[in-house]
Amino acid sequence: MPATNDEGPPPSDGRSPAPAKSEQTRTLILETAMRLFQERGYDKTTMRAIAKEAGVSVGNAYYYFAGKEHLIQGFYDRIATEHQAAVRPVLDRETDLEARLAGVLRCWLEIAAPYHEFASQFFKNAADPESPLSPFSAESEHAREAAIDIHREVLSGSKAKVPDELAQILPELMWLSQMGLVLYWVFDRSAGSRRSYGLAARGARLTARGVALARFRVLRPLVREVHELFSDFLPGMTNAEPAEPAEPAEPARPAAAERKP
Repeated sequence: MPATNDEGPPPSDGRSPAPAKSEQTRTLILETAMRLFQERGYDKTTMRAIAKEAGVSVGNAYYYFAGKEHLIQGFYDRIATEHQAAVRPVLDRETDLEARLAGVLRCWLEIAAPYHEFASQFFKNAADPESPLSPFSAESEHAREAAIDIHREVLSGSKAKVPDELAQILPELMWLSQMGLVLYWVFDRSAGSRRSYGLAARGARLTARGVALARFRVLRPLVREVHELFSDFLPGMTNAEPAEPAEPAEPARPAAAERKP
């Protein structure tokens, strides 16, 4: 039997529902959606089915979430909030860059573990660069920025010496590295995602060594070029095509006065 929640539509005078009950209803709808996505699959689950199972009207479900994509964004935000809380002990305790980054990645895997099967079901939607579920979409900006902020703190709170000219771009590159880990985790079928944990540890070690090498000025342009590559092709890849190389100009013809008879 679906849960009973006869909250009804929001007040007609424009007032929002009481904060406590509003958040409870929102959480109920989100948790119901996550369960149905796991049981039936993302594509086969409708907003009407979610509303019925949660015990709210369809209109009320749409009041809190404009569609299934917004439910996934709610899921992203929940993961981001839980991750920010989970990494606190690691970031408060560790000063070594490798230990800080490894701890942050390990915390993400632990937070995401209950959603492993669900993630593999909707990944085909998230992998579409035109989908609002893509981690590079405008709709995902809030969760994306929250994750990059964690990597900014990973760097700023470590004892590693980070060149000022790279301090702004390294957190984004570290987040992109985390996205690579997430992709691997989605398809990881090892017991307890053991291989994903191993990849997180080795990735943190490699990143820490790369940051240490960035002290050498000769390597800094390479880091900037990698960042520019991702910036040019990932965030706007569906809206902007690389500029075509300009065709070589034809050689100028000599003026009439300069021509030989």
